[in-house]
Amino acid sequence: MTDYLPFDPNPRRPNKLPPPKTVDSQFHVLGPIDKYPIRAGAAYQMPTATWEAALRMHKALGIERGVIVQTTTYGADHAVVLDGLAAMGPNYRGCANALVFAEADDAYLAKLNDAGVNGARFSFRQALGAVLSDKDFERAIARIRELGWYVKIQPEKDGILSAIDKIEKLDVPVLIDHMGRPDPERGKDDPSLRKMLELLGRGNFWVMLSLGEKTSKVGPPWDDVIPIARAYLEAASDRCVWASDWPHPVSVVQPPNDADLLELMYRYAPEQELLEKVLVHNPAKLFGFPD
Repeated sequence: MTDYLPFDPNPRRPNKLPPPKTVDSQFHVLGPIDKYPIRAGAAYQMPTATWEAALRMHKALGIERGVIVQTTTYGADHAVVLDGLAAMGPNYRGCANALVFAEADDAYLAKLNDAGVNGARFSFRQALGAVLSDKDFERAIARIRELGWYVKIQPEKDGILSAIDKIEKLDVPVLIDHMGRPDPERGKDDPSLRKMLELLGRGNFWVMLSLGEKTSKVGPPWDDVIPIARAYLEAASDRCVWASDWPHPVSVVQPPNDADLLELMYRYAPEQELLEKVLVHNPAKLFGFPD
């Protein structure tokens, strides 16, 4: 497996603190490997990134709430998420990996639900080895509807169009990760960006303003992704959320300090009222936090 680079272990204080009750809508917990072995056939293994380290990062940045998202590294075994939620407390929620619908029973789903998991992340990237069959996908969506969860979509590196037939007709809340991964060089002509704006007009689709540092084609301070985020905010300011994506899985260049990413969010939404929507009120609604 590729040796991917770890997160910055010394998160600095941002240039201003975020609003109270800010939510990091996606971060991952990984390892230690002797306690949480990766699943057979996992596409990658990351350096250890414990819930304790995640809490240190959140404390440094002034983040009070978050969502632990299960990685494909562990697949249907959610022990790392369950233990993280138990340790981190009521200010945290979880998002399952969709493999759980194919490999676990309803009792396990109930256990996840009771622990604070209320969404499931789907990937259609065959290289990750975590793609449901059509039958399992349909069953998963039916169970999500029954549970009252949301659907989370991990886009391809070239955008969302290759999976659009699977997702565009969904009638449950759908959160698209990483801004749908449009190409900043194509600007408003990018097909993924156009489709994302169309989906946001439907009322049940949400977008996560994350991964700007990897989506950018020009590098720090990632100016070329700001127009993308602004387009989403103009289209659906009440259905945009933000995430650090800590510890920045599969990074082949050194991940930035997480304060840099929060400050990029400030540039997306320089207006205080809009910033509070994205960081506090919108994720509280989607993830079930008291607002």
